[in-house]
Amino acid sequence: STLATACVISGLPESIIAAACARSGQRVLHVDSRNYYGGNWASFSFSGLLSWIKENQQKTDLSDECEDWRKLILEDEEAIPLSSKDKTIQHVEDFCFGDQDSAEGVEEAGALPKLPVFGAPAAQGESPGPEKESPAAEGIPLASQESPQALGSDAARAAAGDGAGAAPGSGAAPSTAAGDSAPQPAKTEAAPSENAAQEPKKITYSQIVREGRRFNIDLVSKLLYSRGLLIDLLIKSNVSRYAEFKNATRVLAFREGRVEQVPCSRADVFNSRQLTMVEKRMLMKFLTFCLDYEQHPEEYQAYESSTFAQFLQTRKLTPSLQHFILHSIAMVSETESSTLQGLQATKKFLQCLGRYGNTPFLFPLYGQGEIPQCFCRLCAVFGGIYCLRHAVCCLVLDRASGRCKAIVDHFGQRISANYFIVEDSYLSESTCTNVCYRQISRAVLITDQSVLNTDSEQQVSVLTVPPLEPGTAAVRVIELCSSTMTCMKDTYLVHLTCPSAKTAREDLEPVVQKLFNLNTETENEELEKPRVLWAVYFNMRDSSGVEKSSYSGLPTNVYVCSGPDSALGNDCAVKQAETIFREMFPAEEFCPPPPNPEDIIYDEDEIEPEESGLNNSPETKPETSAEENSSEGGAAVTKEE
Repeated sequence: STLATACVISGLPESIIAAACARSGQRVLHVDSRNYYGGNWASFSFSGLLSWIKENQQKTDLSDECEDWRKLILEDEEAIPLSSKDKTIQHVEDFCFGDQDSAEGVEEAGALPKLPVFGAPAAQGESPGPEKESPAAEGIPLASQESPQALGSDAARAAAGDGAGAAPGSGAAPSTAAGDSAPQPAKTEAAPSENAAQEPKKITYSQIVREGRRFNIDLVSKLLYSRGLLIDLLIKSNVSRYAEFKNATRVLAFREGRVEQVPCSRADVFNSRQLTMVEKRMLMKFLTFCLDYEQHPEEYQAYESSTFAQFLQTRKLTPSLQHFILHSIAMVSETESSTLQGLQATKKFLQCLGRYGNTPFLFPLYGQGEIPQCFCRLCAVFGGIYCLRHAVCCLVLDRASGRCKAIVDHFGQRISANYFIVEDSYLSESTCTNVCYRQISRAVLITDQSVLNTDSEQQVSVLTVPPLEPGTAAVRVIELCSSTMTCMKDTYLVHLTCPSAKTAREDLEPVVQKLFNLNTETENEELEKPRVLWAVYFNMRDSSGVEKSSYSGLPTNVYVCSGPDSALGNDCAVKQAETIFREMFPAEEFCPPPPNPEDIIYDEDEIEPEESGLNNSPETKPETSAEENSSEGGAAVTKEE
């Protein structure tokens, strides 16, 4: 039989498309050669990340694999080979700066015991080994409603390890009413103020390895705008019930060599001690203008050809206010972003304020890698089939029609479908000859304290560091605390991202040296900075914005999804997923809200006669009740929104 859609790899756009197709009643097969969900959108435990680093540093050449699949291609068919190795990650370098006690023999707490290996793991079912822990091994660890609210407690730390084991579609999702389907920020208790004054605890490398399951380290660092496309989709499709979120609590700025907090909301502005009364009025006046700048074109039309930084200089704003607006509110380039782009970004920031907290951003507990898995779960609930560790060798084209008719997997099995979704990294070099890619520089640090210590240790912060030298890009820094379930207690997980000019280490290490202490023996001034315990740098391919026409020889029913981009939000992935879905199924609604089984009420008096065959009235059929409750659930979601 022929499938409606076959998706190759399980990144965020592909997972959204698979969920939308399954929700509309299509038959979906989702295959991925990796042994974890998410592709370059995935999250890893510490041991899983070490295995990922080792794999990408070795870059095993698989080009000499047997190509018996070519014998399966018929005379009236043509094959488009797919790449057998991932070339999207380059220049991977990891460093340990903490107390380098021997970690040999240290086992990860809560990890599965190592079993004797009697042979190579089968591609169909066996795990490649417990030392390579990944989200696939943990299933889809969804934060449930029973998650502890005091996330700094021992019980909360245990929850990071106990959430494993649920497979996609296993029905282990928490039950929530339709009206509660909006993302719910997790509540946290502020740490006592005296804790902030304490010296940071000495964390050794063996402790990090032992507590490796407390880490959920994202390959791509992003936040969710509270009124962005992804949050709207999570609410509309009711996928938000599979995840839990935490507010980003602070927006920071780096100016004149120090980090300071940026006032965002009206209350923050008037409570700020770093702004004078005149500056507060200037800032509020400008932000009020940005909220409805379209109504006052005369204010900015003369500067449409100028950069946003030049426009700010004409608004009678002090240098500190210009810095805050440009780098911490609009978060746009000082030299490349136009006035309209800056105004649009500022308006988006302001519109997102106050929906779930004092900042515009949310972060999913257990990491960004939860989001693709949530959509995979929705797809599985509605009949989608998932196969990890399942490589695809080629696309099979029909010469007469020019359309793709099937894929051939590494078993030589032919899988037929009407539409095929392929991630860019799977395409061969011959297909991508005319494609020009950008690169993203990434760094992930484990540190012992925050870049800006306050009374509360549990802070989620976003910071933009302006270019340190002319011609370089600004660097976005996201700092996560242990209550986000992404790192162990008494540590912070810091993500740095910028468009690449050189290798990731060359691009980002100057910023790391400005913000953090990399040496164990330093002067008192350096000791005030957070100490880096461990770090990894890598470059990731940015295939966003590549037109389908740039790929050579792809048929019309094969759609290419891009990997992560360098933007802070996820709008690009959501737009791409919706565009592809509407091209395939223009008459279907994109990710409609599913019916809640908990909302379906069956009347015993009506069901019993129907079961005995005495009453065949259509009014007593439960399908009617399901449809009514489905529409009621959708209304509840809309109302919540």
